[in-house]
Amino acid sequence: MDFHEWNKIIGAVLGTVLFILVVRAAGEAIYFAEEPEVPAIVVAGTETAPSEPSAAAPPAESLPDFAAAIPAADAMQGAMLAERCAVCHDWTKGGPTMIGPNLYGVVGRPKAMAAGFDYSPALREKGGNWTYPELYSFLQQPGVYAPGNKMAFAGLPRTQDRLNLIAFLRMQADAPAELPASAP
Repeated sequence: MDFHEWNKIIGAVLGTVLFILVVRAAGEAIYFAEEPEVPAIVVAGTETAPSEPSAAAPPAESLPDFAAAIPAADAMQGAMLAERCAVCHDWTKGGPTMIGPNLYGVVGRPKAMAAGFDYSPALREKGGNWTYPELYSFLQQPGVYAPGNKMAFAGLPRTQDRLNLIAFLRMQADAPAELPASAP
């Protein structure tokens, strides 16, 4: 191909791009869609704007009886769920700190205390230990449990998935953490 053929090709491409931009600008000028006041879809784990009423928040889920629910949970299913976590976490004894902290012995361990990991201030301020209710709430929606934490995981919406994962994590310790007293 000679120089004139290339000029024709480049001119055609630029002309097409210019035509598309003009049609788009004209379409936006003619058809204007207003921004809705309330979003049609609410993504779990995102923070709500302060102007939004808190009445739209989902009702708090009641906690299960961990003394009965954890022994009945399927730790093997929890292990399969934990495969998703293996990208960021390790749960072997003496295992490395990866993108996230090592989770060996996490049940009952103080929050934000794994050696070699720089926790977010949001999680450091929580304080206390990783009890069954705390892990349950965190795994449901980490971004709601500790807004501003580093964990980008959206959470596990299904109750049984959370219980199975906690049962698996409970077994990843020298001795499994004691179960709480059964609720009356």
